[in-house]
Amino acid sequence: WAIAVATMVLGTVVGVAQSNLKRMLAYSSIAHGGYLLVGLVSANDVGKAAILFYLLAYAVTNVAAFGVIALLGTRERANDELRDFAGLWHTRPALAALMTVCLLSLGGLPPTAGFIGKWYVFTAAVSAGYYGLAVIGVLTSVVSVFFYLRVVVMMYMVDRDAALAPPTRIAGIGMAALVASIAAIFYLGILPSQALTLAAQSIS
Repeated sequence: WAIAVATMVLGTVVGVAQSNLKRMLAYSSIAHGGYLLVGLVSANDVGKAAILFYLLAYAVTNVAAFGVIALLGTRERANDELRDFAGLWHTRPALAALMTVCLLSLGGLPPTAGFIGKWYVFTAAVSAGYYGLAVIGVLTSVVSVFFYLRVVVMMYMVDRDAALAPPTRIAGIGMAALVASIAAIFYLGILPSQALTLAAQSIS
């Protein structure tokens, strides 16, 4: 219980202080590890199944998020700082939209896979009587939305610095992979029943 709380708080607090998106996602993964520990602490069937579903939802979302960063990078420049995403909506609207979906899912907002994953984990904690743990999890999740949404604000509401190099051309196969990942995020968020059933069956 204590390790779960410490992990969620540490990952969230340190993540807020990051201006590099790769580091932000790395510290975010610590917080998500804490959410997985909530399911582990619950130690009931709901918690066990929640861990499996959360791993699937987080894996799909994180691969897509890092994929966007990778596609924007070049050999000369990583383009992974927060300022590098300024005005992305105007230069690469498709990538900005895809990144927005990833960030909303990581923040646990509907109708994405991340929302269902967090809801399932916190439901397991409540059903096991760990109300305090569930409340702390929800609060840290709300705080984490701040550093996800500031990237969205940067992409849509801040003008791109003229001194920055123009965006690189994006390979079609890279975009196709991202679109497939985003489709999976929405599928798991809107129609999660099949994946939830498989998770429940696998731990039975």
